[in-house]
Amino acid sequence: MNEFPWLTTLWVLPLAGAIVVAALPGRLRGVARWTGLVFALAALAIGIVVAVRFEPGGPQYQLVESHRWIPAFGAGYTLGVDGIALVLVLLTAGLMPLLLLAGWNDDIGGAAGGGARVTQVYVALMLLVESMVLISFTSLDILLFYVFFEVMLIPMYFLIGGFGPRGDNVAVRQQRARAAVKFLLYNLFGGLIMLAAVIGLYVLTARQHLGGAGTFDFRTVVAAANSGQLGAGPAVLNALFLGCMFAFAVKAPLWPLHTWLPDAAVSATPAGAVLMMAVVDKVGTFGMLRYCLLLFPSATHTYAPLVSVLAVIGIVYGALLAIGQTDVMRLIAYTSISHFGFIILGIFAMTNQAGAGAALYMVNHGISTAALFLIAGFLVSRRGTRAIEAFGGVQKVAPVLAGTFLIAGLATLSLPGLAPFVSEFLVLAGTFTRYPVAAICATSALVLAALYVLWLYQRLMTGPVRDGNEKLRDLLPRELVVVVPLLAALLVLGAYPKPVLDRINPAVASTLTTIGAHDPAPAVPQPEAAPTHGGTR
Repeated sequence: MNEFPWLTTLWVLPLAGAIVVAALPGRLRGVARWTGLVFALAALAIGIVVAVRFEPGGPQYQLVESHRWIPAFGAGYTLGVDGIALVLVLLTAGLMPLLLLAGWNDDIGGAAGGGARVTQVYVALMLLVESMVLISFTSLDILLFYVFFEVMLIPMYFLIGGFGPRGDNVAVRQQRARAAVKFLLYNLFGGLIMLAAVIGLYVLTARQHLGGAGTFDFRTVVAAANSGQLGAGPAVLNALFLGCMFAFAVKAPLWPLHTWLPDAAVSATPAGAVLMMAVVDKVGTFGMLRYCLLLFPSATHTYAPLVSVLAVIGIVYGALLAIGQTDVMRLIAYTSISHFGFIILGIFAMTNQAGAGAALYMVNHGISTAALFLIAGFLVSRRGTRAIEAFGGVQKVAPVLAGTFLIAGLATLSLPGLAPFVSEFLVLAGTFTRYPVAAICATSALVLAALYVLWLYQRLMTGPVRDGNEKLRDLLPRELVVVVPLLAALLVLGAYPKPVLDRINPAVASTLTTIGAHDPAPAVPQPEAAPTHGGTR
């Protein structure tokens, strides 16, 4: 138990910021933006403190806080971080100030109805999502995790459906509303399925009198699940696994449950879309790695081949559809479907190398997608359209914008030297040792990624300057403050990922050891026997 509740402070700060911002008078829009930024930076500072206090060689779960919450059925307020949760906390806390800066001058009044308090509501919703994501990553109580896993859908729904550039016509606003409803319905349905699984898991713990009359304590249930003390047959455990996996697969998203993502991504503001794809959706892959594997080890082994097949389909499918897009923002959204396939493939390959690559990929994808989507958002806001055919020759009038877009695009296609290359290589190498065919099929996406990224850059940035692009401004100082840290992180993690991997590797190794998953033994060719010859010496 820690003297100071660092993890509680971590998620309470953005929550408090949301309350303060929402209470500001409508005329203080500038104050609302600055207040939100200050609270986001404060949360980042606490996240850095948590990272400094975390010991890579220490216990699996650190900075643990535990208090009674609903003792009648064994639910507690229990927080703690392992290496995987730590890096995702830093990703979330690090991106939020940049997202608030990226949308600093966005004119979002029209889509939200033009109310006097629209800026306050927007900033408050962004902070509210951050708070709920942070408590999801740090929760060590299954019910506590589930509650915030679901509640975060509400502010995200309003960010998708309620905010966008001023001047949108009625048809675009209706499309945004449909995208928000689709997002909410998909994820709520997945959450209801998961609720049934959570209740079923509690019933099993109650029958075995774990924690007295039953418990939601994650560590207690994991210990019982991996020692065979839950007292349930394979059919029951498989059903509970599928209930949780379905909810995580919707949020991640995994093919074929992905169809809500492109519509939601293009309907929200660029900052809101990045919050969804780079942060919120990571709760799904994090849930797979922590809850599906550790709570249902036998079911994980049973369904790992099927999930791996779906992941490979998503990898190739997302890349192919990205190639055919005419909307620059929708194209980037489809690349995320492909990248989530890599993350899920690494998780269910259940090797140390692939698991570490998947956890690192969560971080690298968040950074690269944020960079590419935000830079594309700056470009679209200048031109007033998302249609790729409207661009051309941008590098002649806005060379810094074009150059930063190219770096972010090269990171997306996993160019060696940039952060996503390391994680993608680890996923493919680790997967090959267990599922060589899946790894080979997934490798085809590398070629497809080069095709959609470089072709996109060619159509947007090269060639003669098309009509309407002559006066496009280059990146402003505020926009450079957003973009430069993201590109720097891609370069640093591409050259030296060791500090992140040093924190991820022990958590991955502990997870795989707990569920009894071992790296496949390498196939060593046996030397041929020396030929024998007749005769005497």
